[in-house]
Amino acid sequence: MDMSVQNRFSGQVTVFHERRLPERGTPAGYAALIDAYDLHVPLPRTLSAIGEHHRLMEEGGWRIYTPRHAPGAILADHLTFALKNEGLDLAVLKRLFLATGAEQIEDVVKATPTGSYARRIWFLYEWLTGERLDLPDAKRGAYVEVVNRKQQYDGAGETSSRHRVKNNLPGTPDFCPLVFRTEALERFVAMDLQARAQEVVAAVPRDLLARTAAFLLLKDSKSSFAIEGERPPQDRVQRWGRAIGEAGKQPIDLDELLRLQRIVIGDARFVHLGLRTENGFIGEHDRDNRMPIPDHINARHEDLDALVSALIAFDRHTAPQLDPVIAASVLAFGFVYIHPFEDGNGRLHRYLIHHVLTERGFNPSGMVFPVSAAIFERIEDYGSVLSDYSARLLPLIEWQPTDNGNVRVLNDTGDFYRFFDATPQTEFLFECVQKTIEHDLPDEAEFLRRYDGFRTSLALVVDMPDRLSDLLFRFLNQNGGRFSRRARETEFAALTDEEVSRIEEIYDGIFTGDADQPDREAAGS
Repeated sequence: MDMSVQNRFSGQVTVFHERRLPERGTPAGYAALIDAYDLHVPLPRTLSAIGEHHRLMEEGGWRIYTPRHAPGAILADHLTFALKNEGLDLAVLKRLFLATGAEQIEDVVKATPTGSYARRIWFLYEWLTGERLDLPDAKRGAYVEVVNRKQQYDGAGETSSRHRVKNNLPGTPDFCPLVFRTEALERFVAMDLQARAQEVVAAVPRDLLARTAAFLLLKDSKSSFAIEGERPPQDRVQRWGRAIGEAGKQPIDLDELLRLQRIVIGDARFVHLGLRTENGFIGEHDRDNRMPIPDHINARHEDLDALVSALIAFDRHTAPQLDPVIAASVLAFGFVYIHPFEDGNGRLHRYLIHHVLTERGFNPSGMVFPVSAAIFERIEDYGSVLSDYSARLLPLIEWQPTDNGNVRVLNDTGDFYRFFDATPQTEFLFECVQKTIEHDLPDEAEFLRRYDGFRTSLALVVDMPDRLSDLLFRFLNQNGGRFSRRARETEFAALTDEEVSRIEEIYDGIFTGDADQPDREAAGS
């Protein structure tokens, strides 16, 4: 081993890469490897260090271990510590392997050729780099899984007799985000939300179900545009709603993504359709509208063909092996971080959630969960979830401004979009899906039931066309169940005082006091 590298494993610190430790400690595992090999990678969400006290501690993005957990100051020990305690971080591992070269990894394997960690490291080196090490095939050692399924969610897997491991990585070397098994995610998976959705739908009267589905579809389409700060004309909203309603019926490929982009954009006179032909970013410009101030820098346009092909392969081959919500999260957030198009990425990102859930039969037949509506209601949390990775990625991207106010990426960033920790994104999506199943779907059906009751009772008071009764309901709904002066003096001037009082009483009896009652533009449309 290169002794100059070995000697660079740091001692105790209080600050690591601008991240404050909760107490003085010695970086271990990935933190130690990043520091020793000067790896330019997004820092893991949780780093490890060896503290001075005999207690385990987790705080502020650090996990502090006791002195007895301390690894030796050598590559093999820190790699083993990382795999044992921190799970897989493929972005760090790939950059590490490129930094060490083959010889140092060969030395790690030769030191313990039958060791389970050594064989996992050996496999990961060849899988990530595509380079075969100068080592004979393993002859002994029980087969071991590459992903520790107690730490992270894994794929179906296939055996590699050369390394005597089971490759259960949930992806390929071209695209393989990972998700940690947190307490929150384990609770969500155990809920069996798919079965819960079927139960909720079964409780909705058949005559209301189709109307409920139509309302939820329109709600999702409107919300998806609202998230982007757009208020498009109704025909565009309905056209996108129809596209969402068809999600999961066609396999995802580049042609399908391009078809969806055309639907999303509508008027494409000023937008380039198709994969980007230059770099791009999300953010603002300075006051002169020239210098970019990015919050997120998209994948380089040179990498888009490979990354989009990898996303498509993930959807076809890996997603069916995973929990539907986990698969939807990995695919959709992977897409939005790559940001392959000039415009329309956010809505396609949310479309992909519908695509996976519907294709896997997670949605009841004919029903689309208004996931975008749940996201829109938690727009700040959504922004935080998106920036969870973007904020760690941004410092690693070298860029310079272009003459037209864009960015030119100067370094190789492809791996940062292939490998990332999708845990917080997956927790957020599960929360949104749970809300749509346990609240939005039954609440929408209950609203329609009450609205039908209102219309029936209204007909006993006064006969009016559906268009006018919808307008009347809107006025009442927006004015706390009371006729406004404008309504009394214009559209409903013909109503008597007695009829007005009876109609307000009917509304009170059906809707007033319901804290969950949403504002409605038109219940019957």
